[in-house]
Amino acid sequence: MEFHIRCDAKDIAPYVFVPGSHDRARSIAAHMDNVRQISQSRGYLVYTGFFDGVRMTVSSTGMGGPTTAIAIEELGHVGARTFMRVGSCGTYQEQVDCGDVVISTGIFRAGGTANHYLPIEFPAVPDFAVTRALVRAADALGLKVHVGLGSAGDAFYAPREQGQRELLQVAGVMSAEMESDTLFVIAALRGWRAGALFAVDGTAKQTKPEWCDAAFKQGEENAIRIALAGMRDIAHADATLRN
Repeated sequence: MEFHIRCDAKDIAPYVFVPGSHDRARSIAAHMDNVRQISQSRGYLVYTGFFDGVRMTVSSTGMGGPTTAIAIEELGHVGARTFMRVGSCGTYQEQVDCGDVVISTGIFRAGGTANHYLPIEFPAVPDFAVTRALVRAADALGLKVHVGLGSAGDAFYAPREQGQRELLQVAGVMSAEMESDTLFVIAALRGWRAGALFAVDGTAKQTKPEWCDAAFKQGEENAIRIALAGMRDIAHADATLRN
């Protein structure tokens, strides 16, 4: 029984979604069949069920690198091997709108937790097969996505280095969130697969509190649909390889 998530191996599927939000975890679980709540402990909410016949787990992580690291480490201890972060993000790019979906191809490491695993020179990048599955799922569903780089930091209200936002904007960085650097680095170190996609909740033109709630909610639902279809396709591909 894992100390923080309060789960053991019989509870957890190899295929796991790790949203930060507890509400988003519930929304993902609502798409599953025969779903059951496994635990609710220390800020982690865990469900396991089936989507199109594939057994999957969803665990909320809360915000930031430290809680994300604990969740994925403990999920990995009990059998999780493929992780998808289904998150929300801001954006640096004016062509990205509130409610759009961004699929990550790599993360600028502005957080601290991952530095305790691998040095800052090590890139925070998702698994290619997971990223490809997400892009293909979006295409099959006819849903618009942006595919590109992002940034992740775990000090939400900290002072920003002067000029950094402008630099990241010029460099084409699309998403800004708090957890994917940690997920990608730990997955690389442990030999797991990981990917991430985000619904945009604030843009370069609209900052908090002007969040376009209706557009964001639709984007969140689109991201969930893409993630579920992508994870299903990964599981089917794994089964084909095993056979």
